[in-house]
This record gives sequence, structure tokens and C-alpha cells, in this order.
Amino acid sequence: MGRFKLDEIDHQILDLLIENTRTPFTDIAKMLNISAGTVHVRVRKMEESGIIKGSTLTIDYEKMGYTFVAYVGIFLEKNHQTQFVLERLTEIPYITVAHVTTGKYNVFCKIRARDTKHAKEIIYMIDDIQGVSRTESMISLEETINDKKRLMHTVFKEL
Repeated sequence: MGRFKLDEIDHQILDLLIENTRTPFTDIAKMLNISAGTVHVRVRKMEESGIIKGSTLTIDYEKMGYTFVAYVGIFLEKNHQTQFVLERLTEIPYITVAHVTTGKYNVFCKIRARDTKHAKEIIYMIDDIQGVSRTESMISLEETINDKKRLMHTVFKEL
């Protein structure tokens, strides 16, 4: 499959959606002086090509009581257990991100918890997974950069 080509209108639509995915197509159409049908067709083509993979809901975890963030490096007994362990990790809803990595850890996760006691319970759940030999945790003191918008604007400009 070749690279999808974006024209200036596609770029403008994406820029507006990156800033607010809930912007109605009719509003985008008015801002760009095109029809809402054109916006709809172009967004659908970008979805079908895989450039757009839906939209997301962002919540304020602190307001929901989940103020504790930690990163957990997971060491496996054997590399071939990776898929089994990943499947078990998906059963723990407090794990928000997991990466298979090179280097020190086999898998590296981000967890969100209510407090340190809850984080300990989550880490124990991870430790109890068959194939996990041990874990190493790091507490996040503060999230200073969490901005996917800048990357998306840059990537789409390069297309």
C-alpha cells in the first residue's frame, strides 16, 4: 500500500480536528468555505486509508481520584512468554500503556492508581502473572509534557 496523499484541504481539515475532534463537519465546512459533504467524504477517505483511526475521549484522571502514576518495568522468565503476559496485562484495567521493549525490561507499562496502596496492589497483580520473574517501578512525580497534538500537526504536514 502506497502512502496516502493529502492536499491542502485535507491538511486544513486535520488541523481543525486535531484541535477539537468534536468539531461538527458543518462548522469545518464553513471555516474552510467548502461543503459539509466534502468534509464528510474526505474524512471518510482518511478513515478508510487508516490515517484517521477514530477519535478519543480525554478525561481528567485527577478529578476522578486517580492521581498516582507509575511506570513498571517487567522482567520475564523467558522471551517466548511475552504474548501470554501481554494478554494477562490487558486484563488489568489500571495499566494504560504497555510496550514490548529492548534493553533492561521485556515489557514497560504505565499504570494509573488512586494512591500508593492501590499502586502496590496493581504491581502485585503484575507480579502474580505466570512468566513474570520480577518488576521494577518508578513513580511519576509530575507529568510535564503530554502533547500528541504537536506531533500530529508535524506528521500530517510531512505527508
